[in-house]
Amino acid sequence: MKAVYFVGAGGIGMSAIARYFIRQGLVVAGYDKTPSKLTEQLEKEGMLIHYEEDVEQIPMACRDPKECLVIYTPAIPAEHAELQFFRNSGFDIQKRAQVLGTLTKAHKGLCVAGTHGKTTTSTMCAHIMHQASLDCNAFLGGISKNYGTNYILSDDSDYVVIEADEFDRSFHWLRPWMTVITSSDPDHLDIYGTKEAYLESFRHYTTLIQPGGALIIHTGLEMKAEVPEGVRTYTYGLSDGDFHAENIKIEKGEITFDLVSPIENVTGITLGQPVPINIDNGIGAMAMAQLNGCTAEELRYGMKTYKGVDRRFDFALRNDKHVVLSDYAHHPKEIYQSAKSMREVYHDRHITAIFQPHLYTRTRDFYADFAEALSQLDEVILCDIYPARELPIPGVTSQLIYDRLAPNVEKSMIHKEDVLDLVKSRDFDVLIILGAGDLDNYVPQIAEIISGKE
Repeated sequence: MKAVYFVGAGGIGMSAIARYFIRQGLVVAGYDKTPSKLTEQLEKEGMLIHYEEDVEQIPMACRDPKECLVIYTPAIPAEHAELQFFRNSGFDIQKRAQVLGTLTKAHKGLCVAGTHGKTTTSTMCAHIMHQASLDCNAFLGGISKNYGTNYILSDDSDYVVIEADEFDRSFHWLRPWMTVITSSDPDHLDIYGTKEAYLESFRHYTTLIQPGGALIIHTGLEMKAEVPEGVRTYTYGLSDGDFHAENIKIEKGEITFDLVSPIENVTGITLGQPVPINIDNGIGAMAMAQLNGCTAEELRYGMKTYKGVDRRFDFALRNDKHVVLSDYAHHPKEIYQSAKSMREVYHDRHITAIFQPHLYTRTRDFYADFAEALSQLDEVILCDIYPARELPIPGVTSQLIYDRLAPNVEKSMIHKEDVLDLVKSRDFDVLIILGAGDLDNYVPQIAEIISGKE
């Protein structure tokens, strides 16, 4: 193999693998629908990317089936012209998850699965391991603020931290040495069809853990685990489970707690990113790191120096007058946790969310739950649904959420294109940009506008 071609190059998970192959010295090229900061950075690192669905733009180095591996994301439609070209020409075509699965067979895979929390938990675990004596490789679902990338490479470590994505059952390609499961609230029902099928996919995932390894599962999940013989099972949670927290203190913008562990209790842990939900995420990350040999001091240092992930409680402006942050939350449970954490930290301030729903199917399936979660905030401004890979569904709009917000919530609807004008005309106290769409692209300008009012 001399070249690798990515159909859907700019996705956060795809780009991590692209960086791996760039590092190996191969020709790396691909297609993506739209340019972004991520694709711009990949081009600077040596990747050849074009943004039109055009077979003629595939580089010559990627036209020999014997020398080029093709990797695609399930978000790309089957009728995509370039994907059809590769299929009709006898290329080896693999999903991103298949490539990650190969890596988990070659290394000790430390995987983090779950409807939500998996990006933060896996990035925390990777940071703890990387700064410790164990070190690790990592393929993450978000850009780590510690490293400015979603990919960590080690020349020596046999560990690889991987975010295990349940979309399209991708995580069934993995063979984890150990895995954390953060949550199993039904999602992606456009793929799974039913809640039962979604939960079954998580059960099957637990059967893939390698003997001698471990399952670390959050307490209270509806899914049923079925681990192979020789796999240890541990539970974790905020206040219960084999691994849990005690002596939690949230004051003056700082969060500290103690970790209760069946291996060794660790006192005096400080969160480098002081957001309440990160106590829970941190317990899962530390449990996996500790089970693989990280010391108490390495856990403390890793948690204290963890800076977060882009778009996960990502503060763009923070002072006594104004707070602006973005959060990738796009499932009702994520919105609920995000709003709850904001309330705990900014309990005496006016909190406004601008929310861009992600996917018509998800809005159709969970609009009442979205409204309930958002109703914890003082004000909600709803944008149009971000379609991603979907076509519109008749009758499914942001109005479904709007109509069900609690009576005490200030509410309005707006087109994404009008958001900056709204920000110029208002003086927000605490403003959070929510969702997995493209509204996040406006956050730097929003922060600049609000900062200019001080």
